[in-house]
Amino acid sequence: MSTPAKLSYRVVEGWEKLPAGFHHRDVAGVSLDAQDRVYILTRDEPRVIVYEPDGTYRASFGEGLFTNRTHGLTVGPDGFIYCADDGDHTVRKFSPAGELLMTLGTPGVASDTGYDGKTIASIKRGGEPFNRPTNVAISAEGDIFVSDGYGNARVHRFSPTGKLLLSWGEPGRGPGQFHLPHSLRIAPDGRVLVADRENDRIQFFSPTGEYLGQWTNVQRPTDLFVSKEGLVYVSELAWREGQFSFAQGEIKQTQYGRVSVLDLQTGEVLARWGGADIAAPGNFCAPHCVAVDSRGDAYVGEVTYTFGVKTGFAPADCHTFQKFARQ
Repeated sequence: MSTPAKLSYRVVEGWEKLPAGFHHRDVAGVSLDAQDRVYILTRDEPRVIVYEPDGTYRASFGEGLFTNRTHGLTVGPDGFIYCADDGDHTVRKFSPAGELLMTLGTPGVASDTGYDGKTIASIKRGGEPFNRPTNVAISAEGDIFVSDGYGNARVHRFSPTGKLLLSWGEPGRGPGQFHLPHSLRIAPDGRVLVADRENDRIQFFSPTGEYLGQWTNVQRPTDLFVSKEGLVYVSELAWREGQFSFAQGEIKQTQYGRVSVLDLQTGEVLARWGGADIAAPGNFCAPHCVAVDSRGDAYVGEVTYTFGVKTGFAPADCHTFQKFARQ
């Protein structure tokens, strides 16, 4: 599988036509269907918003159902939409029309991992589903893989009907261990790629949880997208001076948010962008999710309010969702 020798992207300003009366201070999840319609999962007014490929509004659903801690969205190969809500410990499956079809987890009930509700360092053991799940990936066979991250340190695999098949992972920095498994995707060859956010790495596994390797040339990976041509898009959260990384220790100099494109086979960085002016178009405040359409254009959602505005690092009008055209 060959990959391009050079990739470049430009920001497309004004692509999203957000309907009057709609707001999203955070965009927690993004995915696309087979028709290149774009689905985003928002906070503040939590809902799923659907856009046509040209950015015009098509529909919305989920109003009144989610907490304000929506976290990840995936459109499966079958066209169904899966949403992780770490605020109530659930994963929900919707039809393309927005009908709720299945709920994994018991709303409001967290599994026992020792998590104190404040820091992932308090997690003592891997637990059952779920304790603040983060994202979903669907295999070609329809199995449902869930990264269970903020209050757990595991990946769970379910059958298409929601039966738990297996789980793997424990807190830590060793192979197959996690400090905040934040998202996951399934490669065409069946490998399960996991964004191990606070360990500054991407780990990959067999579908049955056997550890296969890792890439460490990323920072705080928040989401992954694996393209058919063998590209892995990674959204990467900033490290700010004075913060602590399990991999790097105390952060001595701010490492700004960015998006990277890696070769699926080698992990080589093929493209990378993002800079110090976090509010400038094309740069990032808090990249949290990434997806790519059939043309190779990338869509990046940011949790701008949570990580930027609320903490005084970004202006209130800073971008929360950006499209990048592949050149």
